[in-house]
Amino acid sequence: MEITRRNFLKKGLAGTLLLGTAALPQPLAAMAVEAENALKVRKAKARRVVLISLDGISLAGFRQAKTPNLDALLAEGVLSEQTRIVMPSVTLPNWTSHLTGSGPEQHGVVDNGWMHSKFKLPAVVTDAEGYYPSVFTVLKDNVKGMKTAFYYNWLNLVYPYNQRYLDEVSFLKNDAYVPNYEKALDFLAENRRNPTLVFLYSVHTDHAGHKYKWMSPEYIRSIEEADVEIGKFLDRMKREGLYEDAHFMFLTDHGGIGHGHGGVSVDEMVVPWGITGPGIAKGKKMTESSNTVNTASVLLKLFRVEQPEEWTGEVPQSIFE
Repeated sequence: MEITRRNFLKKGLAGTLLLGTAALPQPLAAMAVEAENALKVRKAKARRVVLISLDGISLAGFRQAKTPNLDALLAEGVLSEQTRIVMPSVTLPNWTSHLTGSGPEQHGVVDNGWMHSKFKLPAVVTDAEGYYPSVFTVLKDNVKGMKTAFYYNWLNLVYPYNQRYLDEVSFLKNDAYVPNYEKALDFLAENRRNPTLVFLYSVHTDHAGHKYKWMSPEYIRSIEEADVEIGKFLDRMKREGLYEDAHFMFLTDHGGIGHGHGGVSVDEMVVPWGITGPGIAKGKKMTESSNTVNTASVLLKLFRVEQPEEWTGEVPQSIFE
């Protein structure tokens, strides 16, 4: 096995955790604490994870909108308000980065026009059918009984993923999204005894920004409307007995300025990112910088699966208790 910093922390420092860290030099003590946190998450394998995903949520919009349901959820976990996205600050490269633990330079999705048979930059590695390894692929290949679902309402969004690794896929036209929340709940209930990953997405918030401008009343209202439906979704999960042992992640792909996005302004490049669930720290704000490529790395850690060598994402250890 290659001796990397990660492997060293797992193996070389494991014994020191039994002796305590007080006598260690400060750098080694910090590394030992990091290794201890990594050991903690391995003890609590995820049962189900729901990715609550809204397109185009700027940090300013997230702060201004009245979102009592998201606020209550994220108060139970960790919230980052300084997560950076990948460039370019457009939709398909960024959601692909969330779900593949890698940036465009690795997965090759560099614009919204990417298709399996139409691309500018080849991925550094692909499966036999030409797809870069996504979190869905890695989990299905490594977790017995793993169930995956993908709910979306922007047509191009699913293109970068090998759908053979998705148990349920549901696309809705014309910005509709509420029926997908209902389908996702049914899927979770049907698979309550299986490890499950659900990607639950809506583009209507982004479209409101494009049509009315980011930070317009209409844009803010679109976020608030989504929060109402998220609250209904979470309430039903509680009634179904699916909430307590679930992990949730709140994700977005970019912010916006004026009627658009694609540039490198802070309003476009810095977004909220959150996680809750068993083993996750409670009521904490992340102080370190992070990146959306870390999302898939965190997901694999929750399910106790090693990430592919070609992935570049990292797991922020401060998110754990």
